[in-house]
Amino acid sequence: MRRILLFLSVIISATSAAAQYKPKDQGSAVQFKIKNLGFSVNGSFSGLQGNILFDPAHPDQSSFDVTVDAASVNTDNSMRDEHLRKDSYFDVKTYPRIRFQSTKILPANKAGAFIVSGKLTIKNTTKEISFPFSAVASQTGYVFKGTFRINRKDFQIGGSSTISDELELMLNINAEKS
Repeated sequence: MRRILLFLSVIISATSAAAQYKPKDQGSAVQFKIKNLGFSVNGSFSGLQGNILFDPAHPDQSSFDVTVDAASVNTDNSMRDEHLRKDSYFDVKTYPRIRFQSTKILPANKAGAFIVSGKLTIKNTTKEISFPFSAVASQTGYVFKGTFRINRKDFQIGGSSTISDELELMLNINAEKS
């Protein structure tokens, strides 16, 4: 009986080597940059929530399922922010959260570097995206950093021709062991 229990504990620990982390809104940054009339407009989102399983030695056993509060959009211009919350942009009444759910995580070419693929859902549209990220251990978990670009029109965000189609997102996510 002891051998069976020992065998089961080894199997369970081998299959669940990834530790569970919670993204922390405080100390994290979900920022974006887009051109409007040729000028760069910066903004951010808050209300970060989700679950992260992460093991740098076994990224294939890792996963991200995180969301931000769409209504938290902040460009330091309250009139513009209210406009962005409306139907033609983020439609926050109908779609209150923006979600990223990973489908695959692979190691990249250097220690602490990875490539994540997954599904980004904004409004009622889900698209596959991939981007590089780094993972640096902290005292309480990890700091994940990554940058990627999306086409806002792919997600039915805004109809204005004065805004660039390409939007850059920069992530700096503090995650603590849960």
